[in-house]
Amino acid sequence: MRRYLSFVGVGACAAATHFGCAVALVSFFAWSPMYANVGGYCAALLVSFAGQSRLTFGSTQAGVTEFAKFTATSLTGFALNALAYATLLRWTSLDYRVALLLVLLGVAALTYLLMSRWVFLQPRRVA
Repeated sequence: MRRYLSFVGVGACAAATHFGCAVALVSFFAWSPMYANVGGYCAALLVSFAGQSRLTFGSTQAGVTEFAKFTATSLTGFALNALAYATLLRWTSLDYRVALLLVLLGVAALTYLLMSRWVFLQPRRVA
């Protein structure tokens, strides 16, 4: 349970970083909102990787390979989010907020599984 709560907490920090960075890029540097969103995503990706690797999954050896896997997982999660949300909005009568909540929870669970079983998989120790 501690690991999952850490996963959620780090995700919340990354989301706040994404939002704050995007707003700052628009407000202080006159970036277009679309480009600022990408900048915010990139900043959040770094915050999320640092937090998830160290705090959630206790990895002290996370390097380029793990970062590449993490980035692939993050981008896949975003694509699944967009696809699932669009599908629910188009083909169901769910309220958009309910649909979004379902998608966010589902993608978060899948992302957690991918991170724990692929990105930060710890080799088993032989006793």
